[in-house]
Amino acid sequence: MQRAIRKAAAATRRALSAAARAPPAPPRGPLAPGWGATRWLCSGREALSYDVVIVGAGPAGLAAAIRLKQLCRASDADLSVCVLEKASEVGAHVLSGNVFEPRALDELIPKWRQEDSPIRVPVSSDKFWLLTKNQAWTLPSPFDNKGNYVISLSQLVRWMATKAEELGVEVYPGFAASEILYDENQIVTGVATNDVGIAKDGTKRETFQPGVELRGRITLLAEGCRGSLSEVWEIEEGKHKPGSVIHTVGWPLDTKTYGGSFLYHLDDRQLAIGLVVALNYRNPFLSPYDEFQKFKQHRAVRKLLEGGTAIQYGARTLNEGGFQSIPYPVFPGGAIIGCSAGFLNVPKIKGTHTAMKSGMLAAEATFKSLVEGSSMELYWENLKKSWIWEELHKARNYRPAFEYGFIPGMALSALERYIFKGKSPYTLKHGRPDHEATDTANLHVPIQYPKPDGQITFDVPTSLYRSNTNHEHDQPPHLRLRDPTIPERVNVPLYAGPESRYCPARVYEYISDEKGDPKLQINAQNCLHCKACDIKDPKQNIEWTVPEGGGGPGYTVM
Repeated sequence: MQRAIRKAAAATRRALSAAARAPPAPPRGPLAPGWGATRWLCSGREALSYDVVIVGAGPAGLAAAIRLKQLCRASDADLSVCVLEKASEVGAHVLSGNVFEPRALDELIPKWRQEDSPIRVPVSSDKFWLLTKNQAWTLPSPFDNKGNYVISLSQLVRWMATKAEELGVEVYPGFAASEILYDENQIVTGVATNDVGIAKDGTKRETFQPGVELRGRITLLAEGCRGSLSEVWEIEEGKHKPGSVIHTVGWPLDTKTYGGSFLYHLDDRQLAIGLVVALNYRNPFLSPYDEFQKFKQHRAVRKLLEGGTAIQYGARTLNEGGFQSIPYPVFPGGAIIGCSAGFLNVPKIKGTHTAMKSGMLAAEATFKSLVEGSSMELYWENLKKSWIWEELHKARNYRPAFEYGFIPGMALSALERYIFKGKSPYTLKHGRPDHEATDTANLHVPIQYPKPDGQITFDVPTSLYRSNTNHEHDQPPHLRLRDPTIPERVNVPLYAGPESRYCPARVYEYISDEKGDPKLQINAQNCLHCKACDIKDPKQNIEWTVPEGGGGPGYTVM
């Protein structure tokens, strides 16, 4: 059985990668459960058809795929399921220092503890520090991580992908969905991958292949969030405490900037360390990357890293809107799941378990829609009845409390946790969108960051090397300016060119032209796919689009 599944998957993978060379095939008849992966030529592109197309091989997308196939086996049904992933391999774009709550996995794969899963390090200690410039003050930990595990999320999704394929799911890394397909009634009918082999000047290279349409009766979008900076270190044996968890607030961030850090001890002497900086920070001179380097210089952190080796670096944005920002997730022809819909529990600093549960609920609604003819509205109804809804409702006031500053935020958070216990009679609102929060440069003084020492702190090129980031150089830029005059006409005079600082990969760089005037240069090959630019740019002038499939970072131990 598994050999047949692998052969079928390999055949479809060949169809995806050689779509331009395949001869046209006639359309099949009416769609029906179990119709398999049908192929035909449509609008100059080859089309592959499935019952369900899932975009994104993260925790939510793979949980949905696994749950769908479980339901098929339990009901003797046969639905074809495809998962599309833009990274070169599953997990290569997944970044998270992760304290994993196994609640959803217990429901999805109850016997996972008896298997060779990458979930091996239970939380052994849980500390919460308030940092000042020279001290680390221990506070009562609000996180309650008993029963949780310190994991690599990229390794978890690789394992989940294997479990999905064992059930008959077809998982295709290296193919970037760049277009949503609609029928004449504006119902979503699937996605299309981008053309590959197009040169920077728009001409077709010898390697050109047109994109492929992946048609689905139901399409689930699980693409993640549209700022966290992380590294994985190998530290000295005597300093390594498997399962130790430390979270911090305070220094180096100012009292008007929300954020914090994490230090998670994994196995094999590995330490995941990271800094989260809310992108509604006001100071245009703030550089999240340099704040992270500065954080590592704190004596409580530096002594842990000294003698160790940084082995991987990455950056990613997070959804912090919580309960107040959950959108209606159902659309004609499909649904949004996972962090695409924003199910992160901010005070817990956890979203994997809620993302997985949302995928499972969407899978159950999808199965009933395709097999029993019910509506995908069932996903929304069950979501509101689930423990996701209850959990996020209790946590709804923590993040917006910090709109009033660090000290009021801490006070309100303590009130929420210890007095109201998530049942407060009010709901706080969020402030302005992140891009509107940036002050003009004349209201702030430039921040002088220390030079990297090459041992604990590093320059951007060194960190980028550790991210394994790679893009085909001869392709159209995937980072585009809606108005190419705004950087020099608006961003430089008003905000002192913030693009060169909010990007943690130095994709955006101001260089002097022949007259000595600053001109924005975009180094798209450096892009970590964190999408901070798409969120933070003051005038929303940057459009982030997918590059050729397989491009971007190559995370392995994050």
